[in-house]
Amino acid sequence: MNLISVEVSEFELSILPLGKKYKFYFPDLSMKSLKPSLREKKRYLFVKGNVQDIERAILSFVGILGMSKTALAFIKKERDSAIISINREALNEVRASLVVWPEKIEVLRVSGTLKGLRAKI
Repeated sequence: MNLISVEVSEFELSILPLGKKYKFYFPDLSMKSLKPSLREKKRYLFVKGNVQDIERAILSFVGILGMSKTALAFIKKERDSAIISINREALNEVRASLVVWPEKIEVLRVSGTLKGLRAKI
């Protein structure tokens, strides 16, 4: 009875005792970049007020699910102002949540790019 043993190296498979070698080529499995039409569009806001209250204000107004839809990210934090990034579709909800919050938090500028926002401030 012939036993076949298999050795696997990087991309080469050899079958012993027959001595035949077979090469397999694996396709590149890295992820492709998304088309611009499928990417999540962002808006950058320059917000003035207590920076610690921004996240709490949005969370209390739109809830946990709404908070995840906003995709909130802090780009730059200072003592009394911040630049935040949000999903474009959640812009109205975020602005409303900051207006409703009891302490004063105001949105001074909104831009589609960081470069444009920094040029305006």
